This record gives sequence, C-alpha cells and structure tokens, in this order.
Amino acid sequence: MNPSGAGRHAAHRWNQAKPVIMTVDDDAMVSAAISRDLRSRYGADYRIVRATSGDQALAALAKLALRNQPVALIASDQRMPGMTGIQMLEQSRSQAPTAKFLLLTAYADTEVAIRAINDIGLDYYLLKPWEPPAERLYPIIDDLLDDWREANPDHSADVRVVGHRWSDRSHEVKNFLARNHVPYQWYDIERSAAGQQLGDLAEASVTDLPLVLIPDGDTLRAPSNLDLADALGLRTTARQPLYDLCIVGGGPAGLAAAVYAASEGLSTVIVEREAPGGQAGQSAAIENYLGFPRGLTGADLTHRAVAQVGRFGAEMVLARSVIGIETRGPVHAVLSDGAGDLEARAVLVATGVSYRQLAATGISELNGRGVYYGATASEASQCQGDDVYVVGAANSAGQAVLNLARFAKRVVLVVRGPDLERGMSRYLIERITAAENVEVRCRSEVVGCRGDGHLESVTLLDNGSGRTEEIATSWLFIFIGASPHTGWLGSEVVRDDKGFVVTGPELLGSHDQQHWPLSRPPYALETSVPGLFAAGDVRLDSMKRVASAVGEGAMAVYLVHQYLATI
Repeated sequence: MNPSGAGRHAAHRWNQAKPVIMTVDDDAMVSAAISRDLRSRYGADYRIVRATSGDQALAALAKLALRNQPVALIASDQRMPGMTGIQMLEQSRSQAPTAKFLLLTAYADTEVAIRAINDIGLDYYLLKPWEPPAERLYPIIDDLLDDWREANPDHSADVRVVGHRWSDRSHEVKNFLARNHVPYQWYDIERSAAGQQLGDLAEASVTDLPLVLIPDGDTLRAPSNLDLADALGLRTTARQPLYDLCIVGGGPAGLAAAVYAASEGLSTVIVEREAPGGQAGQSAAIENYLGFPRGLTGADLTHRAVAQVGRFGAEMVLARSVIGIETRGPVHAVLSDGAGDLEARAVLVATGVSYRQLAATGISELNGRGVYYGATASEASQCQGDDVYVVGAANSAGQAVLNLARFAKRVVLVVRGPDLERGMSRYLIERITAAENVEVRCRSEVVGCRGDGHLESVTLLDNGSGRTEEIATSWLFIFIGASPHTGWLGSEVVRDDKGFVVTGPELLGSHDQQHWPLSRPPYALETSVPGLFAAGDVRLDSMKRVASAVGEGAMAVYLVHQYLATI
C-alpha cells in the first residue's frame, strides 16, 4: 500500500461534483471521527457526506440521485435504532446502484455481516474500532475505491474502436484492449450514427476497419496487436539482454513467479503473447479463491497481480510470441517473433492452455463472427436480450453462463456428459440451477453452425435419441478441453502425447532416464532440459485451478534459486 495515498486515489474528473463517500452512524462522536478520518485521506477527491440514521442517509441518497451525483462508497454502522446498517444498505441500492458497501460492526455481529455478503452484496465488514486508520481503515477503503473506479471509469479519455459487429478482427482488438485493462468505447459502423460519422471523418474504407482512435495519438487502421501495444505505450521489447529468470506466459503461474522472483532480487522478465491473466483473466467470477469471500473477477485478480509485478521491478513484454528456445552454455535463449533473442540463466514455461476447437460443421469460418472460444466479462453486455449458447461443463463455462445470464434473454448450456457434477464446482451448479433464464441440456452436442457473414443458427444433437435440431442464435461461446501452448518447445523437452510438459521425478519414472542428462535428479518442476522449468496448466497432471497455478509459480522460484546456486 502507498502509505500516503498521494495520487493513488485521485477520482476521475467528472463534469459534475466529486463522487460521494457517505458515512452513517447514530453515535455523534463516532460519526464525527470517521468523517474526520475519511476527509483527511480522501477529501481532495471525494465529497464526504455524514448521516446519523438510516432514514437520513436514504433521504440524502435520494437527493444525490436526483442531481446525478455518483456515490462511490457507503460506510455504515450496523447497530442503529429504527433501521440497522444492513437494512439501510439494502434499501440504498436503488438510489446508489454502483456504490461499494462497508459495514462497521462489533465482533458479536460478524455472522450477520457474513450473511450480508450474499444477501445484499456487502463488499466488506470492518470491526470497530478502526484505530489506527492508516493500518485498519485506509487499506480497506483504498481497495474498495480502486474497484469502484475500475467499474465506473471516466470515459472522456477512452480509446474508441469503430468496426463491424461481426468482424473477427474487431473482436480481437476489443479483446486485446479489455484484457490489457485499456478502457475503450465501441462504435458499430452499421448500427451507430456516431460510428458512421467517425468512419466518414477518418475516410475509412472497408479494409481500414477496425479503426482505433487513441486520444492524442494517431488513428490506427486495422492494427495488429503489436501495433496496438506500441501505440498505447505498452512495452513490447525487453530492456536488457540477460536476466536471471525469463517467464514465458503471463497467466496466474507466470505472474506469481514474477512477484516472488523479483521480490527476492532476481532480475525477471515475463514474455506474454497477448495479455496478462491467461484463461483466468477472462473469468467473470472466481469465487473460491482464498481471501476474497465475495469472489473477484479474473480481470481484477490480474490487475492486482500485474501491479505487484511492477512494484517489485519485474518487466513485462507484451504482444510477442515465443517461437523457440536454445541452450547456449550456461544460459537459455528465448527466441521471439521479430524482437530478437532474450537470454536468461533460467526459464519458466507458464504458457497455460487454450480451449480445444469444437468439431462442428461450418464452424471455422464463423470464428470471431458469433463463435468465440472463451469470453471476457465485458462481452456479456453485447448479448443483451438475445439467446446465447455455451458449450462446456467445467468451472469456466459455469462462470460464463452466469455472467451472460445477467444480460441475455436466455442462456443454454450444452453439456456432452450426463450431468455437471463431474467437472463443475457445487456452488456454480447450484447457482446455474437456480437461474430462471438458464437451461442445461445434458447428453447434447453442437454438431453444426450456419450463417452468412456471422453465426445465425446452431445444430444440436441429442445423444440419447439421436435427433438433431437447428436453432436460431447469433452467439456461441465454447469452453471445452485444454490444449497446451508447447509447440514452440524443441524436441529436447519431453511432453506427453497431448503436448503437456513432463517435469520432475516423472522424467525418471514413466520415461527413459536418457531424457535427463545430469547425475543429480531433476527438481520437482524442472523439465528434461536443466534450468528450464514448467508451472501451471501447461504441466502434465497439474490441477487446472487458479490457486494451484499460483502455488506452482511461487514454488518454481524456490527451485530456480536452487538451480542457480549450482551453475
């Protein structure tokens, strides 16, 4: 945490008044104290509003709503006469729909506060007293305000993207921006007058689309990811030729390894071909990650991890694909497309996996045109009022279904197996079953896709009866299987028949010992090439969970230290 908070919590410069932080407490002395503490820390960028009862708070919120003043945070005492803090917060949602909720409570009320996380969407509860505020109050509010600003940005400085709704390249550009946490506004050139006007002003032809308009920058015409990264000021080349550790892949395993390595003094660089976060970064909700009782989005987890990586001094090189690796004496050379070689004393492969391609007639020409592998949380809003089909039976599919169901008229989950229990966590199954606009079709498969320029229908096969049915839809999201990104590794790196990397003792067990060249045994996450490690989903028999990937990333750094001590 930045102890002073200087510059960290500057609110977006709204055209109207500052965003509001409201405090609610019937004890005049406590109310004055918390308002004083909040004003000293956040008063430069937020308006602090006090209320001494639930009714007074609701009346003040109604006035703020009429003035269109945004409310960022409501901090309320729980035990108040007439109306409890939880009751007040629940009623305030209609007046301040985006506000973060903080409950100030006594130890005896913690069970009630925990229930409120599910019942009213409580963001956090804090035991009283909160002294000293620099240690017990400010860090909590810092995080809540960070989250609020992330969800309620000022769009005046956003990147603008102009293109066709069903353009695969437009989808790729939007996906790249979203996953790299670059705010953007989308304009459909066919359905939006503003989009048509922007296209006319730029004198854009069909081949120029999508246009990407960057504030105070050049207009990009059908840019590649590398063009985008360079124009946005993202780092696309490494600063130095030699590192202690090069991490290939910026998912949870790679990010965790970078945090631990850099914090322990290793010169560290991550090379990521798309955006940090991996598949986890696209998740609409990760609800079973330790320390986050309300859960968090994959984008939020990634954003926090990237901030940690930068804080400890590790570098991140984006929009570069690694195409090979060579051993050059005591170092390894990581070869990338057009960026030259990058040498490191140790390398960690954390490239994760991608979703397998669905074998359905006519699907390949519709990729990015209504057919999508995975989905970012931001894509759900584009399905407003439509029927959406999702293929898959693991947690990633379940999380996507629940996010899409917030906007779509109906979401149909297509499952090849007899039920969801084999691959999906119980908490997701219960929420999917309870959702009124979600239908689960087990023992079913998508066997065909049809459309002129974009997806217009899918063909479903009922494996029980053998009957097929063609159904109109413009949206198909696919979450099946896992294919590791290991094609760039040479023949010296032992993999199984599916491409997963074999590590540690398994190199000496099920595989011939000739694959291991040294007299010492390989370290637990070491591959058949000494000094080349693997962690996360790319590794054979890994758990395929975010928490386990983070653990393996941290563990890999411990093993890297051991390896570096021997060379």
